[in-house]
Amino acid sequence: MQRLGLETELVDRDVYERAVGRFREARIALPTFAQLVDPARIPRGVREALAAIGPDDAHPLNLFRVHWFNDDRRTDIVPVPRHLVLPSELTGVESPIVVALGDRFPMIHAHKVLAAYGCLAPRIITGQFDPTRHRAIWPSTGNYCRGGVAISRLMGCRGVAVLPEGMSRERFEWLEEWVANPSEDIIRTPGTESNVKEIYDECNSLSADPSNVIFNQFSEFGNYLAHYYATGAALGRVFEAMADTNPALRMRAFTSATGSAGTIAAGDYLKERFRTKIVAVEALECPTMLCNGFGEHNIQGIGDKHIPLIHNIMNTDLVVAVSDRATDRLEVLFNSAVGLDYLASRRGVDADLLEALSSLGLSSICNVLAAIKTAKHFGYGPEDVVMTVATDGAAMYASERDLALAKYFPRSFDEVAAGEVFGEHVLGATTDHVLEPTTIERERIFNLGYYTWVEQQGISLDDFRVRREPSFWTAMREVVPAWDAMIDEFNARTGVLDQL
Repeated sequence: MQRLGLETELVDRDVYERAVGRFREARIALPTFAQLVDPARIPRGVREALAAIGPDDAHPLNLFRVHWFNDDRRTDIVPVPRHLVLPSELTGVESPIVVALGDRFPMIHAHKVLAAYGCLAPRIITGQFDPTRHRAIWPSTGNYCRGGVAISRLMGCRGVAVLPEGMSRERFEWLEEWVANPSEDIIRTPGTESNVKEIYDECNSLSADPSNVIFNQFSEFGNYLAHYYATGAALGRVFEAMADTNPALRMRAFTSATGSAGTIAAGDYLKERFRTKIVAVEALECPTMLCNGFGEHNIQGIGDKHIPLIHNIMNTDLVVAVSDRATDRLEVLFNSAVGLDYLASRRGVDADLLEALSSLGLSSICNVLAAIKTAKHFGYGPEDVVMTVATDGAAMYASERDLALAKYFPRSFDEVAAGEVFGEHVLGATTDHVLEPTTIERERIFNLGYYTWVEQQGISLDDFRVRREPSFWTAMREVVPAWDAMIDEFNARTGVLDQL
């Protein structure tokens, strides 16, 4: 249980007491998972104190902003998470494509702070992480290492980012501002998005030092649980608000690039409550689930060539592959004056929606394209909603946009090019590279994980196999109420909330 991040008992009393002391001294309070699911439960004193704190400040109270219900300024709470409803003018399909916006999260403008909190907070309250001497190691191909560094700093401990050297320049610039020591706390591994094993190898080396605690998002079930509850409930609230206006709507599918398989956990929540299909998305250039494939791609944030331990594969209804040629080129279209003018004048897209397209980063565009392909595959109509998330916005990809312009549009990106991009990748999105897995095909995908987790990473065969059973996933969720009780006790010990 300790290795899987699911411990609900106190592991080390001395470590726990030192954490209580550090949090008391630094005036750090922890939100419960229930408060991140429903921020209306956050104590009034915390909400009042937050009014004087910026959403990007390295202030401990920003832990209470790690939820989907932030307003556009990320300073107040809204009743319905911010989202976009993409119309047929932009998608080419009748089905409403609904996109929850991850760039409303604090510090990193991405929802990975939620995953990082879901991994570190349980280790603090169970006495497994000592903020006075441990370093939190955050392996990532996208925003998780930034989220981990931010959460670590807010919790008064040292965070270390481990990520491929080929990731966007903006990620490294942000990390250099937030880590304690850039020369030591930003570790660049070989390769780009698809080089996950190289990250694991570096973490295995770092784990030889007992002061390093590895928070591997691909195997930490706190990542799954945070998204199951918080992201699942947020998407459910968005749909319910839409259904209040149009009761005929049905939430047909949820698409999510698998990445670490944290976000796609929301699909389990939505399937249980709305009978929603779960669509797992990957890069066409590295089609691991689709056909045991391999390769390299640039849809940053969806590391692959393996199956994450926390992915509930046996609950997957559809596998869709999207090309990075599409995401790179559409990112240019959505973030250039020429592209926006084309969408306004030739497609009739509303001005407010055009402005909001900057909330879609590369993996977000991937999710939207998968939603379009899903709607076409199943023949969905105007009352069939396909939900997805924009994990981050375009702010992290200006340097990648320059590379895409040089690669695909060396002469210029003009209106003709804009029309070609939209025609090829949106209107021309087809139902190829789509798989409705049978039970045998789910077993095939599940079994791929054996080589990473049992042979390479030392997970026991029993711990690997048990994930095949639905009862494992439902029983695991019972740890969250136990964690919340332990968070309440921890906060009572520090006394920080009593001072607000």
